[in-house]
Amino acid sequence: MSNIVAIVGRPNVGKSTFFNRLIQRREAIVDSVSGVTRDRHYGKSDWNGRKFSLIDTGGYVIGSDDIFESEIDKQVELAIDEADAIIFMVDVESGVTPMDEDVAKLLRKVDKPILLAVNKVDNNKRLENAVEFYSLGLGEYFPIASTNGSGTGDLLDALIEALPEQEADEESELPRFAVVGRPNAGKSSFINALIGEERYIVTDIAGTTRDSMDTKYNRFGFEFNLVDTAGIRRKSKVKENLEFYSVMRSVRAIENCDVCLIVLDATRGFDGQVQNIFWLAERNRKGIVILVNKWDLVEDKETNTMKEYEAMIRKEIEPFTDVPIVFISVLTKQRIFKAIETAVKVYENRSKKIKTRELNDVMLPILEHTPPPAYKGKYVKIKFCTQLPTPQPQFAFFCNLPQYVRDPYKRFVENKLRENFDFNGVPVAVYFRKK
Repeated sequence: MSNIVAIVGRPNVGKSTFFNRLIQRREAIVDSVSGVTRDRHYGKSDWNGRKFSLIDTGGYVIGSDDIFESEIDKQVELAIDEADAIIFMVDVESGVTPMDEDVAKLLRKVDKPILLAVNKVDNNKRLENAVEFYSLGLGEYFPIASTNGSGTGDLLDALIEALPEQEADEESELPRFAVVGRPNAGKSSFINALIGEERYIVTDIAGTTRDSMDTKYNRFGFEFNLVDTAGIRRKSKVKENLEFYSVMRSVRAIENCDVCLIVLDATRGFDGQVQNIFWLAERNRKGIVILVNKWDLVEDKETNTMKEYEAMIRKEIEPFTDVPIVFISVLTKQRIFKAIETAVKVYENRSKKIKTRELNDVMLPILEHTPPPAYKGKYVKIKFCTQLPTPQPQFAFFCNLPQYVRDPYKRFVENKLRENFDFNGVPVAVYFRKK
């Protein structure tokens, strides 16, 4: 499991800009208005081969009467509690403020690595002014400029050195299947039906499962760890402190599993929040199985209802449509074992290794017959391909002009890989490299 790093500080010091730079994707909202980050954002990053998860927290304001700011404070405290290390960000333009001192006082009580990042240090004058942050009593500080990345290398070097080593999971050799989805979609009932006992509390109240829990499944020739997670709600709907904690644990479960079984309520449909869960799993390169639960409750079913429902889901998940969709009913136990068989097959697909000779024998004739379109009068010639030694399927295609290969052709290559080698349910990455 990867370490978690929380980025904390008062509002408007540049935390979201720093977060976006580290995850190399504009995910957190960045705005000059104080307090734009009302809740936490999650992302993954790595430095010098060490991977870690990032939490961008809202700005911390101790003692505020503002209801939003009091909720932000609760989130920050939970993020600090869950994190393995904390980056405390301050702003050299404003200097040391009473809010900075309040946050520093809180952090001095935390027995975890604290790294003080002084942001917006983009000239020598500001470098001199940063000295005053020694007064916070947190030791060495790191002058950075999150807008252009200046100084972040030294900060990340220190972060990696400070992060505790992760303990190996005793059963890490077993596949991990995470059961995820919105609250009250039937996740705990699904696991109870599989293992044949009431292991988890099941009620009609959304959010009964407060944490992620593991169950070792060893029946009918299958053996794996099954992880039941708290339901992931839309962030605006999350009210309780415990639920913030549950969402974080669910995100961690997705990050650290092999296959995600995304359970959705057939009566509610494949809505925006379920799609967010799907794309979170896809971004993390996990195997995916979509389970449409409560199919027995869908009224007025006709011959083509299931096909139409499936087509609707595939339309929403384009271009990654090569995903198994299983219609189940936990109540009647309809197709629940097919769901597990499908998940095991997806795990095997994700672990599949194709011999280089076989890959070249199949793919090179296809690519020779349909080469990349000419670009600026230049032609791309693909000479060789190989599967990379990664936990999930990634392929490198070596050619003379990789910079001229566009995304539509990469999707074409991915589709041909899927046609000839079964990668159902698994994100596939295709890279073009200089020969």
